[in-house]
Amino acid sequence: MSELRRPIESGVPDPFPFMHPMLKKNYGAWAWHDRPRVGVLRHVAKSGDAVWTVKAGTQRQMDVFTIRTLCDIADHYADGHVRFTTRSNIEFIVADEAKVTPLVEKLEAEGFPVGGTGNSVSMISHTQGWLHCDIPGTDASGVVKALMDELYHEFKHEEMPNRVKITTSCCQINCGGQGDIAINVQHTKPPRINHDLVANVCERPAVVARCPVAAIRPALVNGKPSLEVDEKKCVCCGACYPPCPPMQINDPEHSKLAIWVGGKHSSTRSKPTFHKLVAAGLPNNAPRWPEVSEVVLKILRAYKADGRPWERVGEWIDRIGWPRFFEVTELPFTKYHVDNYRGARASLNASAQLRF
Repeated sequence: MSELRRPIESGVPDPFPFMHPMLKKNYGAWAWHDRPRVGVLRHVAKSGDAVWTVKAGTQRQMDVFTIRTLCDIADHYADGHVRFTTRSNIEFIVADEAKVTPLVEKLEAEGFPVGGTGNSVSMISHTQGWLHCDIPGTDASGVVKALMDELYHEFKHEEMPNRVKITTSCCQINCGGQGDIAINVQHTKPPRINHDLVANVCERPAVVARCPVAAIRPALVNGKPSLEVDEKKCVCCGACYPPCPPMQINDPEHSKLAIWVGGKHSSTRSKPTFHKLVAAGLPNNAPRWPEVSEVVLKILRAYKADGRPWERVGEWIDRIGWPRFFEVTELPFTKYHVDNYRGARASLNASAQLRF
């Protein structure tokens, strides 16, 4: 038995030890691929070998019973070969076409929907929420569950103009990701400071240095070393809370959700883009967040009805214009939507495309 690879703290893990034998055999020598049905990919190698990938949706935070169920399915139908995508989908690798349909039927029977391929709404990527993060304004996984209940049909059918990537983030400083649609938590009030605890809990210079807008400074309160916030400078980001929990930023009333659209990482057809704010101040209304779901569904319905083939959400908006976007989605336009940020390069061009 060969010695196991030593763990490393950085870099991409070596994929070959756990790779399906058919993928190893034809690595770098694939001829073409297609989608025989929603949720199933077929890759054919130059040698004539074929492999099928069955994609199913799972929750990101799984209990041991769920993991064992998925592993049992993999052992029985896919020779034990599975992998997880960055959006928390699970993919079963099958080299025998006869196993594809039984595998799909078993996954559906166990409550794991098969889909998320092509021009569908893929599983929503999200941050850790209350389970792991030190500064969540809400539980992103809960928002994902509520939204995917509404988007179940769109996950299992390829009816959108193009693929739709949705992200959720518990705050806007640690994990705010770009997406066709992004749901982020916004803190709208400066932190409330428990001055009696600051001196015993916080390393004050580290907290001062953590603030991105220099709104925090040392102070002496009731004879004890503490901190104070210049509320005119504070942008309510919450960066001060992780190194100093007595600077409480979460608030059941003033922590809101915001929706952004048009983000895109890839350089296909158009350059990468930053998403832009379209709805803010939505209530953090657990456990179903109906106000958030309503806005997301409005945007998706308008995009589905008006988008041209292969247009991503941002490309659709660029074509119809922002005034028309707010009209068809029935969202109000306010002064908070005016983008007057001038702190970066003038063009904000991060494209990997070459232009001559």
